[in-house]
Amino acid sequence: MMLDNSGKRWRVGGTSVEAIEAIYQQRLDEFCSVVAAITRDRAGALDVVHEAFVSALRSRASFAARGSLSAWLWRIVVNAARDHQRQTGSQSAEWHDRHAAARNEGFHEGLGDVAVAIQALPERQRIAVFLRYYADLDYQQIGEVLGIATGTVSATLSAAHRTLHTQLDEVPR
Repeated sequence: MMLDNSGKRWRVGGTSVEAIEAIYQQRLDEFCSVVAAITRDRAGALDVVHEAFVSALRSRASFAARGSLSAWLWRIVVNAARDHQRQTGSQSAEWHDRHAAARNEGFHEGLGDVAVAIQALPERQRIAVFLRYYADLDYQQIGEVLGIATGTVSATLSAAHRTLHTQLDEVPR
């Protein structure tokens, strides 16, 4: 038996409902924010998170404890968001229109530009940015979620930062 960061016990070679529920309760807002950012659908984000956690509960015996339980759950949530994105099609036009309208009306000056620039990043860069800055995961956890090496996470975030810097420098002020 091992303990997660909340002090709950979970089995090696599986995990308990309580351990999954504890992470769900602690990080629901972050899960929803990242899903909304990936799917560009804030209204449907909670449903996607719920579906992901139902999947996690059903497959909890497959958790091998090679990485953190949190990263395992994030991977399930991110994959559910990607699946939702593919099934519903890209809503990026609506997303961009909403931010353009907010900029034109003077709301959150500059924030719309950042959101549009982030949404324009390639998928892996965009998700890495969300996991780092919305979910506050470290590079190792992001690597576990995305199935890439820690050094690749660093390179991915560096490329995203360069692209965002270039795009945002080109925005008229």
